Amino acid sequence: MTAKKSFHVYYEDDADLQLIRGKKVAIIGYGSQGHAHALNLRDSEVDVVVGLPDGSKSKAKAEAEGLRVMTPAAAAAQANVVMLLVPDEVAAKVYQQDIAPNLNPGDHLVCAHGFNFHFGKIQAPAGVNVFLVAPKGPGHMVRRQFTQGKGVPCLVATLTNGDSTALNLALSYAKAIGGTRAGVYETTFKEETETDLFGEQAVLCGGLTSLIQLGFETLVENGYSPAMAYFECVHEMKLIVDLIYEGGLSHMRSSISNTAEYGDYAVGPKVIDHTVRERMQKVLEHVQSGKFANDWLEENAKGAGQFKAMRAAGASHLMETVGQELRSRMSFAKPQ
Repeated sequence: MTAKKSFHVYYEDDADLQLIRGKKVAIIGYGSQGHAHALNLRDSEVDVVVGLPDGSKSKAKAEAEGLRVMTPAAAAAQANVVMLLVPDEVAAKVYQQDIAPNLNPGDHLVCAHGFNFHFGKIQAPAGVNVFLVAPKGPGHMVRRQFTQGKGVPCLVATLTNGDSTALNLALSYAKAIGGTRAGVYETTFKEETETDLFGEQAVLCGGLTSLIQLGFETLVENGYSPAMAYFECVHEMKLIVDLIYEGGLSHMRSSISNTAEYGDYAVGPKVIDHTVRERMQKVLEHVQSGKFANDWLEENAKGAGQFKAMRAAGASHLMETVGQELRSRMSFAKPQ
């Protein structure tokens, strides 16, 4: 397998922090990413305001950090860089109601995931630059790494062809949240969106959770105790993932027993075989066509009943019940 192209990577010296310092930035939303962006920008001496709807439970948290908070519409009106950090399923509505009426030529509209822009749910007016700055890690990590003088790698992309203004400002924004300390990788809205959705569905979330749950069920249905099934198929997953995270598959394989490594090579491909690759291709095509995006937005428009039912079914699975009991006795397994 050969790579078709390489990333263009930017670091500290490639970005001018003064560009974003010369702007007024509105962070719309104060969740995982929102709080990290707002706080890191503030600590980088950027003029930042947080946009939250009246009654938001996050308002007190933001104000406790010394951040200015106003409604999304008011925040967008007084800013010339608007970062939209609300869930994909509500972003288009927030944009239409609060952001679009307050955009002016020369403003910049920003996101951390290209979902709504790539699939045409949000279309900025002429004269407004659109760019993406996407940290490759959860918000708490983005914030923690920044406060430690480090950073989380970021992706950047623009929808403005042939104009370096948006890219330079995107790099400046990425520097202000710590991204250039670890490397900022230039991509496209299409690539970021489609690879992100595919990875979540086929590997990171959907694929991994299905593999874990099926392994657990196989052991339990063959008479093994749920506790043993949990330890072998769930609990020890962290060990393997941490080793891969630290040094790739080779590092993981050098750290486990020879027996486990042989089983990896000899048996793994019999479970995850070429037919899985074929189904993954269909998943990718489902993403590329926009069908998944439309299905997800339609599900939310109907009240998300099916989604909530699937969530409830997953939470009530025997594996979750057993896991909760086992983790209650592990001081190191408490949620952070």
